[in-house]
Amino acid sequence: MTPRFTPIPTETVRAYQAGGPDANGQAPERHISDGGGNPCRHCLAMIPKGAAMLVLAHRPFPQPQPYAELGPIFLCADACTAAGGRDLPAMLASPSYILRGYGADDRIVYGTGAVAATGSLLAEAAARFADPRVMYLHVRSARNNCFQCRIDRD
Repeated sequence: MTPRFTPIPTETVRAYQAGGPDANGQAPERHISDGGGNPCRHCLAMIPKGAAMLVLAHRPFPQPQPYAELGPIFLCADACTAAGGRDLPAMLASPSYILRGYGADDRIVYGTGAVAATGSLLAEAAARFADPRVMYLHVRSARNNCFQCRIDRD
């Protein structure tokens, strides 16, 4: 089994890019990227310096519930192409990230969370998927806990 990195769904991103409400019911804020660490959660690349970007609250879960964290994310303001796959996304440029497993009920599977070195994310993900209760993983910032992307079983 090879884990697969999964971006925020295109239909969700297009709604945000069109000014649709975020998880807090607010329109996404428009800013200009300073080129210093603004990862787009759709194309899974860093938003280039000088490019328009959105900052908004996102809940990467199908519905609100106690484990459905929401928080700030960046997106390209203009349409970008969804990325993903088996290779480590370019946007994962920090030294480490939080990996956390979730079950079929979209709740944390306790004992699956850890801070992992970026270079070992694929191996760490595969180890967590050895637990049959884990349906998917979140990659989150080790410093700020912001959602980066999802990892699915392949």
